[in-house]
Amino acid sequence: MPKPPEPGTPAPDFTLPGIRFDGDTVHRREYRLADAKGSPLVLAFYPGDDTLVCTRQLCSYNADLDRFTDLGATVWAISGQDLDSHERFARKRALTLPLLSDTGETLAKSWGLTAPGIGLRRSVFVLDATGTVRWRHIALAGLTFRSTDTLIEQLAALGDAEASPTG
Repeated sequence: MPKPPEPGTPAPDFTLPGIRFDGDTVHRREYRLADAKGSPLVLAFYPGDDTLVCTRQLCSYNADLDRFTDLGATVWAISGQDLDSHERFARKRALTLPLLSDTGETLAKSWGLTAPGIGLRRSVFVLDATGTVRWRHIALAGLTFRSTDTLIEQLAALGDAEASPTG
């Protein structure tokens, strides 16, 4: 089974279809990791649309999007549901962060984020502007999630490292 990308290594490139809800309209397009280079990126892999913990997690991140953008970062959420499911979820919960569709969990499997009997493990990666993994958390059971505060600390550390004379 593939291993998850380690901190300090480049995140494997991918292209996935996704949606972004702007409050009125849902925009569908392809999301390429290579296109996100140039600014930090948070990738939040979650098991399912409109499930209890996933809803709490994504609503939390969505409510704090300004905190991420203040650090120059974007947040993409990835799960195995199709675009129609993502659209219903985004409209119902007013989620404006992009929701990417990894049907068949092909990307999650190639990143080592699935487990037999569990499926997709709730996982979060913080990538720097070059696409290098700088921090990750992969849950065993996925009953909790990493808070916005934790992710903001990791993103702020990226800026601190870039600002330091040795960084």
